[in-house]
Formats: sequence, C-alpha cells, structure tokens
Amino acid sequence: MSQVDDGIDLETSLGYLLKEAASALRTAMEGALRPLGMTITHYSCLELLAQRPGSSNSELARGTFVTRQSMNVLLQALERNGEVSRPEAAPVGKVLPTRLTPKGRRLLGQATLAVRAVEVRMLDGLDADALQAARTTLRSMVRSLRATTPTTTTTPTTTATTPVEP
Repeated sequence: MSQVDDGIDLETSLGYLLKEAASALRTAMEGALRPLGMTITHYSCLELLAQRPGSSNSELARGTFVTRQSMNVLLQALERNGEVSRPEAAPVGKVLPTRLTPKGRRLLGQATLAVRAVEVRMLDGLDADALQAARTTLRSMVRSLRATTPTTTTTPTTTATTPVEP
C-alpha cells in the first residue's frame, strides 16, 4: 500500500496547496515589511485601524488573527512608538478605542506600498477572469468551512483518503 493510499496526495490536495501559498505569501510579506521594522500583525493592525478607526483591542485581535493578549502587547508598543493613540479611560464601558496617529499613517503608507508589491508579484500571470475566479473560489471555501462544524471526531485512520477536487 502506498503512502498516497493511506492519506492525502500532496500533489493534488487543494488544502495543502493553499497552505503552501499562504506560507509563501507570509514569507514574502515578512521580507517586504522587515526593512520598515514591522511584522505582518503590526501592518495588519495599522491597516485595520485606517479602515475602522476606533476599533477595540478585541476587534483588532480578531481581524489580525491573534489573541487579545498579543494584540494588547502590540497596541502598548505602538502607543509608546507614537503610531496609535488610546484614551486614558474608556469613554463607555471598558473599551479603549484606538486611532492611528499621523506617524502611524505615514508608516502604514510605506507598508502598504511594500505589501501591494508582494501581492502584484503573487498575482503576476493571472488575467482579470482568473483573478475573479480565484476570489470567488476562496470566498466559497471560507464560507463552507465556517458554515459547517464537524459533528464527530475522527482519527487519521478513519478520515477520507481521497482528496476532493472541485
């Protein structure tokens, strides 16, 4: 029995290919942001704040895929660096709305150019139709995965062995 018969064929697995693409994208983005002294989470936080001023720590954590604790540490550092501002006390409840400062906006502008260059490189070779098809397919995958919850726990020996192709 071959290894492919016992598991997923990595050459045809869309899940594996997505993970490989995400890893390559992350590596390229890290390389582009490093000269600016930024991480992907740092950049993502500034980008979210530009689009959603006044976001809370929890909203930013969800939007950047990190824990609230990690986001709080990052926000404290960004505040010390003068990139964001937060009130001393919450205007309502416990939420401290965060806003970009002019320094944060300048840094975001530089980072956005670097990240856009990575995305342009990633999409090189795709025409408009292929790009739209990729967006549609990826959104569908995200919706499908978020809409369904596994009802049973399986072990590696009881999982499906044939990769699903679209």
